[in-house]
Amino acid sequence: MGQTQPDGQSFDAWSNQTLLMSMEQGGLNWPSSCRNGTCRTCFSKLEHGQVRYEIEWPGLSSEEKEDGYILPCVAYPCSDVQLRAGD
Repeated sequence: MGQTQPDGQSFDAWSNQTLLMSMEQGGLNWPSSCRNGTCRTCFSKLEHGQVRYEIEWPGLSSEEKEDGYILPCVAYPCSDVQLRAGD
C-alpha cells in the first residue's frame, strides 16, 4: 500500500492487514490490547488518508468517526495514512 507515519515514524502498511499489524511488523510499539475494536487502547487520530473497516461498527462514536478518530486494530488502509496517538 505505502508508508504511514504515526507520530513521525514511518512503516509499510498493506491493504490486506490492519494498521496495527503493519505497525508491529514495522517495529513500532503502538498501544493495543483487545485487537477487535472494543477496548479503545489503540485509539488514534487519522491526520491524513483513508481507512476502511471489515466490521460493521468499530468501538467509536459517530462524533469520533466524524472527527477523524480510528482504531488501528481493526482499520485497514485505503491510502497512505498519517496517524497520531489519540487524545
